Amino acid sequence: MREKQNPVEKEWAAVVKAEERFLRHAMPARTAGWQEKITRYVPQKLEATLHTAFYKAFELIFDKGTPVIEKTCQKEKKEQNYKINAYAAEVRDTRHALRAFGREAGASRNLNLAVSAVEGVGMGFFGLGLPDIPLFLGVLLKSIYEVALSYGYTYDTQEEQIFILKLIETALSHGEQLAQNNMELNLWMREERTFSVSRNEQIRRTSDALAGELLYLKFVQGLPVVGMVGGVSDMVYQKRISDYAAVKYKRRFLETKRKTGEEKRHPAG
Repeated sequence: MREKQNPVEKEWAAVVKAEERFLRHAMPARTAGWQEKITRYVPQKLEATLHTAFYKAFELIFDKGTPVIEKTCQKEKKEQNYKINAYAAEVRDTRHALRAFGREAGASRNLNLAVSAVEGVGMGFFGLGLPDIPLFLGVLLKSIYEVALSYGYTYDTQEEQIFILKLIETALSHGEQLAQNNMELNLWMREERTFSVSRNEQIRRTSDALAGELLYLKFVQGLPVVGMVGGVSDMVYQKRISDYAAVKYKRRFLETKRKTGEEKRHPAG
């Protein structure tokens, strides 16, 4: 007789499917027709300029901006809600209780998407592309921090910051690079490894990914009024990255739950 799956295993199967859906959708690199038409107008130095802007913004936020973000994400309340949800999941042992962590994370993501849309369109209206970058990353990292807190994880150590940067890079990748990065994240979560790259190196890689992906959109956003179209991209990419982050943090959380369950069923010694 087939053994009945417990709630953790059912949620594990669901998150694996969600991850596979994301990978299928993101695997092919897509270039819009309008991007091809404006290629000749984009300054050759813009991508390097964007890379530098993203790099400096990450450094600034990680080194000095996290306390500011924490004031807007209600860290203590998030930590308290996690403890409540963790207790309920332990007592009830149901899928509904396990999904409470995701519901907590989802509510925050929706609010941050709205903020990102207003900020991006507003900057675009006035033709402000590059000045938008620290604000874009601030809202993006706030969204990821809140997902992390909802699942009981921190974000202020260098290792966790590398994990977050790798999440962002992977969410923006395509093809073999996407598959490779995703596999590396899963291996890190499963084996609780230490990343082989430094934080500065991962900032560089993530800044490369952001600069390459947002090149045309940030160029358009730098044009007054018309830039509103480019500004909408802030919300689009924030959704893409935060959706992927939600999947990976849930997988990480369930990975730990599965290990704990296995240890209870087969104690050492």
